[in-house]
Amino acid sequence: MIGAQRMLSREDNELLTKVGPGTPMGELFRRFWLPALVSSELEADGAPVRTRLLGEDLVAFRDSTGRAGILGARCPHRLAPLFLGRNEECGLRCIYHGWKFDVDGACVDMPNEPPSRQFKDRIHQLSYPTAEAGGVVWIYMGPPAERPASVPQFEWVKAPEGHTYVARWLQASNWCQGMEGEVDTSHISFLHSQEEDYNPDALVAQNPSLLVDAALDGAPKLTLLEKPYGFTYGARRTLSDQYYWRVTRWLFPFYSLIPGPADGVAGRAWVPIDDHHTWTFHYQCRADRPFTTEEVARIEEGGIFPPRTEYGSYRLPDGYRVDGRIPTANDGNDYLIDREMQKNVNFTGIWGINEQDRSVQEGMGPIVDRSQEHLGTADIAAIAARRLLLNLAKRLAAGESPSVPHQPELYHLRAIETLSQSDGLAELLNQYEATLGAAVM
Repeated sequence: MIGAQRMLSREDNELLTKVGPGTPMGELFRRFWLPALVSSELEADGAPVRTRLLGEDLVAFRDSTGRAGILGARCPHRLAPLFLGRNEECGLRCIYHGWKFDVDGACVDMPNEPPSRQFKDRIHQLSYPTAEAGGVVWIYMGPPAERPASVPQFEWVKAPEGHTYVARWLQASNWCQGMEGEVDTSHISFLHSQEEDYNPDALVAQNPSLLVDAALDGAPKLTLLEKPYGFTYGARRTLSDQYYWRVTRWLFPFYSLIPGPADGVAGRAWVPIDDHHTWTFHYQCRADRPFTTEEVARIEEGGIFPPRTEYGSYRLPDGYRVDGRIPTANDGNDYLIDREMQKNVNFTGIWGINEQDRSVQEGMGPIVDRSQEHLGTADIAAIAARRLLLNLAKRLAAGESPSVPHQPELYHLRAIETLSQSDGLAELLNQYEATLGAAVM
């Protein structure tokens, strides 16, 4: 029985979910370039942005030349918040005593100390390397000697300007709950189903390759193939005289490529804020042309990803504030659940795909106790992701650094959503290798 064999011990659950400095999983994540912010959040000489990543409080800013910097959140002098500082003339100046730091953390001005002391030359603020690609500010928080030469080369990262849409918002749960929900294909048939999903004839007549087709077969045939980047996960559902395939990519350490629009690429990243909160990144790319203004407006109306949000600050339980998009439907208002809608319109009574996801993922608690789970055959992707991550983290703790961060080309992939006569995942992938504009193996 899978549930009896694959439940995590409490010790492994802690290893999987804890991400602070010195933790095995936190140290593993620090070997990768990580998405930190959407590039448009930072304006040259504009307001700094507060964030927290892997349990570390940080402040981001863009200097006068356009370079992005991410520093420790507090001035090393008297620990005043640098978020309140003046972003001017290629540096962030603390408003308490005027100490000023550039994007590399060097103290470039110390007006309250005599220049003859050369004190400023001995002060360096915590800073992390950054890179910009795909409309994202990336951060590397690991050992300098192990820094990968490049960020992951996703198709959306390399796309021309205007072809990629990226959003970032806060999820009030451990990162792993969001990531596991992303690779759980069988929940689509229930959590995201609509009333019309129970009328197969009408559904197929509308569009046989829509997401809601999944409701026609609530127990898909699942196949998982491990790959150097993580795994490929196929869910095959029977639809009349052919098969409906959804093929998802899961990539180290927390990325997904999810079946979506036929003319593009979509997925998510689940970047830990700390053990109890997550920055969710949604990326979407058109291969054929730039997004139109109308298309971007429709995306930002919510309904799928991203959710409806408002940009603002969020007070974490320890008092530190982070800046970003905060979902308007959340635990504080029961995700705006409508019981009449639940009876007559959709399965949950909650509007929006991400809102539905967060209602259950956040509702599990900050860190779910996986030792209490009862897993079945539908859970093979979550089981695989846990096992692969735990193996990498334990090997790193034993002195073996991961090679995946140094193979950015592995991330140039697409997910698949299609109707096909193929009944096997390997056969399906072989068919698409020659026809897609990106590698599918």
